[in-house]
Amino acid sequence: MSNSQSVESSASKFSQVLDVAAKLPGVRIDRAAYLRSALKRHCDDTQIDLAIATSPAAAGVPLSVITEVANVSIGYETSKVTGISALAGLPGGYAMIGTVPADMAQYVGHMLRIAQKLAYIYSWPDLFAGDGEEIDEATEGILTLFIGVMVGVQIAQGGVAKVAAMIAAQVVKKLPQQALTKGLIYPIVKKVAGFLGVAMTKKLFASGLAKAIPVIGAVFSGGLTLGTFLPMSKKLQKHLASLELTKPGHRRDPADVEPIALNEVHEDESDGVPAT
Repeated sequence: MSNSQSVESSASKFSQVLDVAAKLPGVRIDRAAYLRSALKRHCDDTQIDLAIATSPAAAGVPLSVITEVANVSIGYETSKVTGISALAGLPGGYAMIGTVPADMAQYVGHMLRIAQKLAYIYSWPDLFAGDGEEIDEATEGILTLFIGVMVGVQIAQGGVAKVAAMIAAQVVKKLPQQALTKGLIYPIVKKVAGFLGVAMTKKLFASGLAKAIPVIGAVFSGGLTLGTFLPMSKKLQKHLASLELTKPGHRRDPADVEPIALNEVHEDESDGVPAT
Protein backbone atom coordinates (compact mmCIF):
# COMPACT_ATOMS: atom_id res chain seq x y z
CA MET A 1 0.00 0.00 0.00
CA SER A 2 1.38 3.44 -0.95
CA ASN A 3 1.80 6.20 1.63
CA SER A 4 -1.15 8.18 0.23
CA GLN A 5 -3.35 5.08 0.33
CA SER A 6 -2.27 4.41 3.91
CA VAL A 7 -3.16 7.95 4.97
CA GLU A 8 -6.51 7.68 3.19
CA SER A 9 -7.27 4.38 4.93
CA SER A 10 -6.35 5.76 8.36
CA ALA A 11 -8.41 8.91 7.74
CA SER A 12 -11.38 6.76 6.76
CA LYS A 13 -11.10 4.79 10.02
CA PHE A 14 -11.07 7.98 12.06
CA SER A 15 -14.03 9.34 10.09
CA GLN A 16 -16.00 6.22 10.99
CA VAL A 17 -15.24 6.64 14.68
CA LEU A 18 -16.13 10.33 14.59
CA ASP A 19 -19.43 9.60 12.87
CA VAL A 20 -20.39 6.96 15.45
CA ALA A 21 -19.35 9.16 18.38
CA ALA A 22 -21.39 12.10 17.07
CA LYS A 23 -24.51 9.92 17.06
CA LEU A 24 -24.18 8.77 20.67
CA PRO A 25 -26.86 10.11 23.05
CA GLY A 26 -25.96 13.43 24.64
CA VAL A 27 -22.92 14.17 22.49
CA ARG A 28 -24.34 17.00 20.40
CA ILE A 29 -24.55 20.32 22.24
CA ASP A 30 -27.35 22.77 21.49
CA ARG A 31 -25.46 26.04 20.97
CA ALA A 32 -28.27 28.41 21.99
CA ALA A 33 -29.24 26.36 25.07
CA TYR A 34 -25.63 26.06 26.16
CA LEU A 35 -24.83 29.75 25.82
CA ARG A 36 -28.05 30.76 27.59
CA SER A 37 -27.34 28.41 30.49
CA ALA A 38 -23.63 29.18 30.72
CA LEU A 39 -24.00 32.96 30.57
CA LYS A 40 -27.09 33.45 32.73
CA ARG A 41 -25.06 34.07 35.90
CA HIS A 42 -22.94 36.72 34.20
CA CYS A 43 -25.04 38.58 31.61
CA ASP A 44 -28.52 40.06 31.28
CA ASP A 45 -31.07 38.60 28.86
CA THR A 46 -30.41 41.22 26.19
CA GLN A 47 -26.68 40.46 26.07
CA ILE A 48 -27.31 36.71 26.10
CA ASP A 49 -29.76 37.02 23.19
CA LEU A 50 -27.14 39.03 21.27
CA ALA A 51 -24.44 36.45 22.07
CA ILE A 52 -26.67 33.72 20.66
CA ALA A 53 -27.64 35.73 17.58
CA THR A 54 -24.04 36.78 16.86
CA SER A 55 -21.31 35.55 19.23
CA PRO A 56 -20.21 36.11 22.84
CA ALA A 57 -17.31 38.27 21.64
CA ALA A 58 -19.48 40.41 19.34
CA ALA A 59 -22.01 40.79 22.17
CA GLY A 60 -19.27 42.30 24.32
CA VAL A 61 -19.12 39.49 26.86
CA PRO A 62 -15.95 40.23 28.89
CA LEU A 63 -12.99 37.96 28.23
CA SER A 64 -12.83 37.19 31.96
CA VAL A 65 -16.39 35.83 31.81
CA ILE A 66 -15.64 33.78 28.69
CA THR A 67 -12.59 32.30 30.43
CA GLU A 68 -14.62 31.54 33.55
CA VAL A 69 -17.38 29.84 31.57
CA ALA A 70 -14.81 27.79 29.64
CA ASN A 71 -13.16 26.69 32.90
CA VAL A 72 -16.50 25.72 34.41
CA SER A 73 -17.39 23.72 31.28
CA ILE A 74 -14.05 21.91 31.38
CA GLY A 75 -14.53 21.16 35.07
CA TYR A 76 -18.06 19.93 34.51
CA GLU A 77 -17.14 17.66 31.62
CA THR A 78 -14.03 16.35 33.38
CA SER A 79 -16.05 15.45 36.48
CA LYS A 80 -18.53 13.57 34.32
CA VAL A 81 -15.84 11.85 32.27
CA THR A 82 -13.97 10.53 35.28
CA GLY A 83 -17.01 9.18 37.06
CA ILE A 84 -19.43 7.63 34.59
CA SER A 85 -19.70 4.53 32.45
CA ALA A 86 -19.33 4.53 28.69
CA LEU A 87 -21.71 6.60 26.60
CA ALA A 88 -21.93 3.53 24.44
CA GLY A 89 -23.70 1.73 27.28
CA LEU A 90 -26.71 4.02 27.01
CA PRO A 91 -29.85 2.69 25.27
CA GLY A 92 -29.13 2.24 21.58
CA GLY A 93 -25.42 2.87 22.00
CA TYR A 94 -24.04 -0.54 21.11
CA ALA A 95 -26.44 -0.88 18.19
CA MET A 96 -24.83 2.17 16.60
CA ILE A 97 -21.26 1.27 17.37
CA GLY A 98 -21.03 -1.94 15.37
CA THR A 99 -17.35 -2.61 14.77
CA VAL A 100 -16.12 0.53 16.59
CA PRO A 101 -14.91 -0.38 20.10
CA ALA A 102 -17.07 1.10 22.85
CA ASP A 103 -14.16 2.75 24.67
CA MET A 104 -13.00 4.42 21.49
CA ALA A 105 -16.47 5.82 20.74
CA GLN A 106 -16.79 6.96 24.35
CA TYR A 107 -13.47 8.78 24.26
CA VAL A 108 -14.24 10.64 21.06
CA GLY A 109 -17.79 11.38 22.25
CA HIS A 110 -16.50 13.14 25.36
CA MET A 111 -13.94 15.03 23.30
CA LEU A 112 -16.68 16.22 20.98
CA ARG A 113 -18.79 17.49 23.88
CA ILE A 114 -16.08 19.70 25.35
CA ALA A 115 -14.88 20.78 21.89
CA GLN A 116 -18.36 22.08 21.05
CA LYS A 117 -18.74 23.90 24.36
CA LEU A 118 -15.36 25.59 24.04
CA ALA A 119 -16.04 26.49 20.42
CA TYR A 120 -19.37 28.14 21.26
CA ILE A 121 -18.13 30.19 24.20
CA TYR A 122 -15.13 31.29 22.11
CA SER A 123 -17.52 32.59 19.44
CA TRP A 124 -17.66 29.85 16.82
CA PRO A 125 -20.92 29.35 14.88
CA ASP A 126 -23.20 26.34 15.30
CA LEU A 127 -21.29 23.21 14.29
CA PHE A 128 -24.41 21.06 13.88
CA ALA A 129 -26.70 23.38 11.96
CA GLY A 130 -28.75 20.60 10.39
CA ASP A 131 -31.41 18.49 12.10
CA GLY A 132 -30.37 15.17 10.58
CA GLU A 133 -28.37 12.43 12.27
CA GLU A 134 -25.55 12.55 9.76
CA ILE A 135 -22.84 15.18 10.17
CA ASP A 136 -21.88 17.10 7.05
CA GLU A 137 -18.35 17.20 5.68
CA ALA A 138 -17.55 20.69 6.95
CA THR A 139 -18.60 19.80 10.49
CA GLU A 140 -16.62 16.58 10.34
CA GLY A 141 -13.63 18.56 9.11
CA ILE A 142 -13.61 21.14 11.90
CA LEU A 143 -14.26 18.52 14.60
CA THR A 144 -11.33 16.54 13.24
CA LEU A 145 -9.13 19.62 13.56
CA PHE A 146 -10.38 20.32 17.09
CA ILE A 147 -9.52 16.78 18.19
CA GLY A 148 -6.17 17.13 16.46
CA VAL A 149 -5.44 20.23 18.54
CA MET A 150 -6.43 18.36 21.72
CA VAL A 151 -4.15 15.45 20.86
CA GLY A 152 -1.26 17.76 19.99
CA VAL A 153 -1.12 17.56 16.20
CA GLN A 154 0.59 20.82 15.29
CA ILE A 155 -0.80 21.18 11.78
CA ALA A 156 -4.31 21.00 13.28
CA GLN A 157 -3.65 24.28 15.10
CA GLY A 158 -2.86 25.98 11.80
CA GLY A 159 -6.00 24.57 10.23
CA VAL A 160 -8.23 25.80 13.06
CA ALA A 161 -6.60 29.23 12.93
CA LYS A 162 -7.24 29.51 9.19
CA VAL A 163 -10.91 28.55 9.55
CA ALA A 164 -11.36 31.03 12.42
CA ALA A 165 -9.81 33.80 10.32
CA MET A 166 -12.21 33.05 7.46
CA ILE A 167 -15.25 33.19 9.74
CA ALA A 168 -14.04 36.41 11.38
CA ALA A 169 -13.24 38.12 8.06
CA GLN A 170 -16.54 37.20 6.43
CA VAL A 171 -18.63 37.73 9.59
CA VAL A 172 -20.57 34.58 8.75
CA LYS A 173 -22.69 32.40 11.00
CA LYS A 174 -21.63 29.08 9.53
CA LEU A 175 -18.53 27.09 8.75
CA PRO A 176 -16.73 27.76 5.43
CA GLN A 177 -17.98 24.68 3.59
CA GLN A 178 -15.82 25.04 0.50
CA ALA A 179 -12.54 25.46 2.37
CA LEU A 180 -13.18 22.50 4.65
CA THR A 181 -14.39 20.08 2.00
CA LYS A 182 -12.51 20.95 -1.19
CA GLY A 183 -10.33 23.99 -0.70
CA LEU A 184 -7.48 25.33 1.39
CA ILE A 185 -8.20 23.51 4.65
CA TYR A 186 -9.20 20.12 3.22
CA PRO A 187 -5.65 18.71 2.81
CA ILE A 188 -4.90 19.65 6.44
CA VAL A 189 -8.07 17.87 7.62
CA LYS A 190 -7.08 14.71 5.74
CA LYS A 191 -3.58 14.71 7.23
CA VAL A 192 -4.89 15.19 10.76
CA ALA A 193 -7.54 12.50 10.26
CA GLY A 194 -4.85 10.15 8.97
CA PHE A 195 -2.71 10.73 12.06
CA LEU A 196 -5.67 10.16 14.39
CA GLY A 197 -6.69 7.07 12.45
CA VAL A 198 -3.22 5.56 12.91
CA ALA A 199 -3.45 6.16 16.66
CA MET A 200 -6.81 4.43 16.76
CA THR A 201 -5.67 1.32 14.94
CA LYS A 202 -3.60 0.32 17.95
CA LYS A 203 -4.81 -2.59 20.04
CA LEU A 204 -6.47 -0.09 22.38
CA PHE A 205 -7.17 3.54 21.58
CA ALA A 206 -5.69 4.36 24.97
CA SER A 207 -2.33 2.93 23.97
CA GLY A 208 -2.34 4.93 20.74
CA LEU A 209 -3.21 8.11 22.61
CA ALA A 210 -0.49 7.45 25.17
CA LYS A 211 2.06 7.41 22.35
CA ALA A 212 0.73 10.73 21.03
CA ILE A 213 0.48 12.56 24.36
CA PRO A 214 3.15 12.44 27.10
CA VAL A 215 0.59 11.97 29.89
CA ILE A 216 0.51 8.94 32.16
CA GLY A 217 -2.79 7.26 32.84
CA ALA A 218 -4.55 6.93 29.49
CA VAL A 219 -6.61 4.01 30.75
CA PHE A 220 -10.26 3.27 30.10
CA SER A 221 -12.21 1.77 32.97
CA GLY A 222 -15.79 2.98 32.80
CA GLY A 223 -14.59 6.56 32.25
CA LEU A 224 -11.66 8.67 31.12
CA THR A 225 -8.92 9.64 33.51
CA LEU A 226 -8.27 13.14 34.73
CA GLY A 227 -4.69 12.80 33.50
CA THR A 228 -5.64 12.91 29.81
CA PHE A 229 -8.97 14.67 29.42
CA LEU A 230 -8.16 17.80 31.43
CA PRO A 231 -4.86 18.72 29.72
CA MET A 232 -6.33 18.01 26.28
CA SER A 233 -9.29 20.29 26.99
CA LYS A 234 -6.99 23.02 28.28
CA LYS A 235 -4.88 22.74 25.13
CA LEU A 236 -7.92 23.38 22.93
CA GLN A 237 -9.10 26.19 25.21
CA LYS A 238 -5.76 27.96 24.99
CA HIS A 239 -5.71 27.73 21.20
CA LEU A 240 -9.29 28.91 20.70
CA ALA A 241 -8.72 31.83 23.09
CA SER A 242 -5.83 33.05 20.92
CA LEU A 243 -7.83 33.28 17.70
CA GLU A 244 -9.35 36.23 15.86
CA LEU A 245 -12.91 35.16 16.70
CA THR A 246 -12.43 36.14 20.34
CA LYS A 247 -11.55 39.74 19.47
CA PRO A 248 -14.57 41.38 17.75
CA GLY A 249 -16.88 43.61 19.80
CA HIS A 250 -16.30 45.99 22.66
CA ARG A 251 -15.56 44.48 26.04
CA ARG A 252 -16.11 45.98 29.45
CA ASP A 253 -13.15 46.67 31.69
CA PRO A 254 -12.20 43.50 33.59
CA ALA A 255 -12.40 45.52 36.81
CA ASP A 256 -16.15 45.83 36.28
CA VAL A 257 -16.60 42.06 36.39
CA GLU A 258 -17.23 40.44 39.75
CA PRO A 259 -14.63 37.78 40.60
CA ILE A 260 -15.97 34.23 40.55
CA ALA A 261 -14.34 31.17 42.05
CA LEU A 262 -12.69 29.18 39.28
CA ASN A 263 -13.18 25.90 41.10
CA GLU A 264 -16.96 26.28 41.08
CA VAL A 265 -18.63 23.70 38.87
CA HIS A 266 -22.35 24.18 38.28
CA GLU A 267 -24.63 21.38 37.17
CA ASP A 268 -26.80 23.84 35.27
CA GLU A 269 -24.02 25.14 33.07
CA SER A 270 -24.19 22.22 30.74
CA ASP A 271 -26.00 22.16 27.47
CA GLY A 272 -29.75 21.85 27.44
CA VAL A 273 -29.61 18.05 27.12
CA PRO A 274 -29.68 15.41 29.85
CA ALA A 275 -26.28 14.98 31.50
CA THR A 276 -24.46 11.90 30.36
